[in-house]
Amino acid sequence: MIAENGVATAPAADALPLFYSKPEAMNPDRHGSLGLAARADFSFTRAAHALPVVTGEMPAAMRSYPIVFVGPANQPVVITGLRQGENLFVDKDGQWAKPHYIPAYARRYPFILADDGGQGSGRLALCVDRASDRVVEQAAAHGDKVAPFFAGTEATEATKQALAFCNQYQMDFAATRTMVDKIAAHGLFVERRSTVTLENGEVLNLTDFKVIDEDAFNKLGDEAFLDLRKSGALTLVYCHLASTNSWSSVIHQAALHKVG
Repeated sequence: MIAENGVATAPAADALPLFYSKPEAMNPDRHGSLGLAARADFSFTRAAHALPVVTGEMPAAMRSYPIVFVGPANQPVVITGLRQGENLFVDKDGQWAKPHYIPAYARRYPFILADDGGQGSGRLALCVDRASDRVVEQAAAHGDKVAPFFAGTEATEATKQALAFCNQYQMDFAATRTMVDKIAAHGLFVERRSTVTLENGEVLNLTDFKVIDEDAFNKLGDEAFLDLRKSGALTLVYCHLASTNSWSSVIHQAALHKVG
């Protein structure tokens, strides 16, 4: 997504994983003294005006954010800001604006499943981003409650929960990818421009994103519609179409930031 005045650009699909700069495969020898500071802090998303989203969370996400598609892979993302480097839903203290849904991509951080063998081995391991300020030495927590990663050589319950969350996200991402490819195969994605008028009268012309062509979708034959239904893609389609009402949510957050 690019604003014609140069203030908003969507992340390219090949720029992922967003946020991660020093992921390391977790093991007790390397991370036995470390843990995760138990505080809700989404400061790391402050410069993200779009975040990846998977189909399973779209019914919740569509109430707060427009869902659009970016890049050659038609990656579905939620729009969290209207300008480059500005997430309108995170305040100066790193708190996510209530009652808005927090995307799973942000809640997963600083954990991620990544290739363990290198060069596309296909073996995925639970990794943690050592660059995250929530990954701390247990002995130097300075008041933060810390959930240890390991108890001796055994993964703690916190680490097991992180692995379960990342596994589920990976499966949801793969399922979403299949649905997106199915939608693309039926020729339903179209480039779109959107004009957004802020409450102060400022006008932003947003480009370089795709939407699902509702007219083309409604004209699908029975066989094509059934094909989408069998793939599970209808949830994605309907949530995306309904999310167009949520541009007003982003505009409202922009107004709150101006007041703040």
